[in-house]
Amino acid sequence: MRRNPEIREDVELEALNTLHVPARARFYVEVESAAGLTWSLEWAAKGQYETLILGGGSNLVFAGDFRGLVVRMAIRGRSWERVVDHRATLVLGAGENWHEAVLYAARAGYRGLENLALIPGTAGAAPVQNIGAYGVELCDCLESVTALDRTTGELVALNNAECRFGYRDSLFRHTPGRFVITEIRLGLSRNKPLALGYRDLQEYLGDTPDSALNALDVAEAVMAIRRRKLPDPAIIPNAGSFFKNPVVDVAQFDSLRTQHPDIVGYPQEHGIKLAAAWLIDQSGWKGFRNARVGVHNRQALVLINHSGGSGRDILALAEEIRKSVEKRFGVCLEMEPGIVAGAGSL
Repeated sequence: MRRNPEIREDVELEALNTLHVPARARFYVEVESAAGLTWSLEWAAKGQYETLILGGGSNLVFAGDFRGLVVRMAIRGRSWERVVDHRATLVLGAGENWHEAVLYAARAGYRGLENLALIPGTAGAAPVQNIGAYGVELCDCLESVTALDRTTGELVALNNAECRFGYRDSLFRHTPGRFVITEIRLGLSRNKPLALGYRDLQEYLGDTPDSALNALDVAEAVMAIRRRKLPDPAIIPNAGSFFKNPVVDVAQFDSLRTQHPDIVGYPQEHGIKLAAAWLIDQSGWKGFRNARVGVHNRQALVLINHSGGSGRDILALAEEIRKSVEKRFGVCLEMEPGIVAGAGSL
């Protein structure tokens, strides 16, 4: 007989978000299967409670307590499908640790995920913002996701095109609350060319020929670079990159470059992607600290919670930074993390 998940009351969430901001959930449940997820959502619906789906807690800011049901995704599992010649599909449960899955694939000799090493969070959260780093995005290898469609109560399979991926964007960001991802499928290859175009990677790997490198070598290089630049959330609470890199049209970029010759920009299909970290640094925020929160001294994109700050402290600092950059450069920064206020937040 299948046991339903345990619903707990009044649960502290500080340890379940990488910013370590204090917040409480009126109700909390961990689900280990699609059936447990369905049951938990039905339980919340009967009580007319709002729900929050929680993965690794690495891409959100709690602005207060959550007066509904927090559903933590703990669906585990790794397996290989369609292993043919040099190609294979890696299937991951939504609750799998993303970084560990990257290393699992790299150690098995499969390429495609190595540039995404050390990104915090879970496999189920990865498609939501189409995670990316060092010239690679999740959409480059994602074949499909399995998700619970809350409008129908059915499990559906969505292929890559149906996920409508964009830069840090996807269908799931445009239809919040509708889909809950339970499983993802990633198409990997043993002989796919390694993505080594980013300057940081080239400098780290030096003159090592591509033919002498494998996926694990690249993953380890990415890990070393990230550790050099980014604080470990377990030591200095943070949510990773707090702002998206803004994209401007060519005319605006040319105007900005006239005023700021050192501005950093990368050509994109629909304009020029600016380095948000450079904009923030040039606005004087890198290394800033107030009594509770601040900006990391080696990476201006990372907001840190150094002395027990609240979610509201973090958001207030983010707003100051946003206004400062817009005033100086005429460029509006968009936050990456989601804001969780919750029903009846304090």
